[in-house]
Amino acid sequence: MNNRIGLTIILALILIISIVISVSFGSAEISIQDIVLVLQEGLFSDGANLPEAMLPIHDIVWLLRMPRILLAACIGAGLSVCGVIMQAIVKNPLADPYILGVSSGASLGATAAILLGVGAAMGENFVGIAAFSGAFGVSLAVMFIANIGGRANSVKLLLAGMALSAVCSAFASFIVYFANNMEGMQSITYWLMGSMAGASWDLLQIMVPLTVIAVLFFCTQHRILNLMLLGDETAVTLGRDLHWYRQGYLLVSSVVVGFAVYAAGMIGFVGLIVPHVVRMLTGTDHKHLVAVSALSGSIFLVWADVLCRVILPRTELPIGILISLIGAPCFVYLMVKRTYGFGGN
Repeated sequence: MNNRIGLTIILALILIISIVISVSFGSAEISIQDIVLVLQEGLFSDGANLPEAMLPIHDIVWLLRMPRILLAACIGAGLSVCGVIMQAIVKNPLADPYILGVSSGASLGATAAILLGVGAAMGENFVGIAAFSGAFGVSLAVMFIANIGGRANSVKLLLAGMALSAVCSAFASFIVYFANNMEGMQSITYWLMGSMAGASWDLLQIMVPLTVIAVLFFCTQHRILNLMLLGDETAVTLGRDLHWYRQGYLLVSSVVVGFAVYAAGMIGFVGLIVPHVVRMLTGTDHKHLVAVSALSGSIFLVWADVLCRVILPRTELPIGILISLIGAPCFVYLMVKRTYGFGGN
């Protein structure tokens, strides 16, 4: 118990240090002292007391780098926790936040927005809004279909998700085929690769409270999540009906994933790999698994975003590409590691 609490505290400190240090990486070199000064002024006086020579540094740190780093931390935490929840709901170690067709729904929404102009009246963020609408709409449809002809269970949810994912992918391909718009296809491809470039303080006013509330909510649900791993029959004998819990958790997870897609596009493997690695450190108990996964996912995505900014000179590598390059070998290693199984050692 004490070791797990200590691990949580250490990861929280590492996250804070990572956020401060990662601001220094980029095309413009900025010292840690200047970063700390800018952050102090940004928090307490909005840069009003800075000398004129420091104003460009203030703009780089406070308006460009800090929002994207905090957005990366939020999305890393949200996707990791949703991965934990999805794996518990469907009792499948291969589950990730996009398992129930969320990614295909988001892709269809973005494709319709870019190539058909759907939602253009909603402003400059209409692609993200359309993607969120597609992701959330597919999640609701999955829950509806899974409950037809009887109460939803993990198998019916997976099958409904696979079916709707195929339908959404088919419609998206249909739109791409008939639109014949090369520039639009390039925009869709880049969006599907994921990026933190759209980060802003206005966006963080949505993402930070949403992520914190979702993580804290799931931290309080550790007993129910532990029961889900045991199965519905065992839960009923212990006096718990998991049906409505499963529906509620799916709904909350869909909102979190939908907003992550809205903010940064598609970022895979985070919600799949991080929970597996964390289980090797903390075991199966969701009392610690949720919090440690949130912190680990934040740290991982913060440094992944740093690599995306510095790995190629004068350009930015889409974060989805880097995560896949890192995540796929890690996942293969976990698969072949004989001492590891779903739920830890």
